[in-house]
Amino acid sequence: QVLLVESGGGLVQAGASLRLSCAASGGTFNKFIMAWFRQAPGKERVFVAAIDQNGGTHYADSVQGRFAISRDNAKNTVYLQMNSLKHEDSAIYYCAADPTSGIVVGQDAYVYWGQGIQVTVSS
Repeated sequence: QVLLVESGGGLVQAGASLRLSCAASGGTFNKFIMAWFRQAPGKERVFVAAIDQNGGTHYADSVQGRFAISRDNAKNTVYLQMNSLKHEDSAIYYCAADPTSGIVVGQDAYVYWGQGIQVTVSS
């Protein structure tokens, strides 16, 4: 069983930066595609960013150029650096892992999920 634990969330002002971390345990981290999703109040959970086993990345249009996903396989950790935050980035952010190959944006492909962490951006 793979356990994912997010950290680094909080309350920031618009324009600020924040870095989320997701620590994985219980599996072979470097074999997973890792992703971040988010869910705003009253809305569906949506794809934010993903990184594959070779470091290839993919972003949602809404965060392209502002967010950066990275991974440290030695630490079994994936990060989401969020810059120029906007009020509309406020959501619960979830870390997810996909044990197969090829980045997909649909959440059904992701087998393992963290508990989520709140990010609130004040306008």
